[in-house]
Amino acid sequence: MQLVIGGAFAGKRKIVREKYESCSWTSAYMGDSLSDWSIKWENDTPLVVEGWEKWIETELAHGKSMNEIRSDYSQLFHAFDVEEKKRNMPIVLVMLEVGSGIVPIQKNDRMLRDVMGWIAQDAVKMSDEVVYVWNGLSKKLK
Repeated sequence: MQLVIGGAFAGKRKIVREKYESCSWTSAYMGDSLSDWSIKWENDTPLVVEGWEKWIETELAHGKSMNEIRSDYSQLFHAFDVEEKKRNMPIVLVMLEVGSGIVPIQKNDRMLRDVMGWIAQDAVKMSDEVVYVWNGLSKKLK
């Protein structure tokens, strides 16, 4: 797996598109469900998965605990790893970095930020490559 992480509108998609000519996308921003990833993944293309904060926010709103969500996403990352090896094509996780900045006032917003941070850490551990994007510039961290 590969992780591309950075702030909102930092150029993460541009970095992915520059690296890969064509990709399959599963995107919360386009209304996709996270469970759609396997059916959206076209043969012989990398899979890009983005919109994690939207999917997590929905799960929090439906009463899932932070630990349940983290456990579910950890299992998903393992499923990604298995499928990536089977297809011999990379999965690129595009994540919004939400840890740098003002601590949110609302409890739900703080919970979202915390879960996003934990899931990003889990993604880093599972990823072979990690790229941080800031203002259109990218830096390989792993």
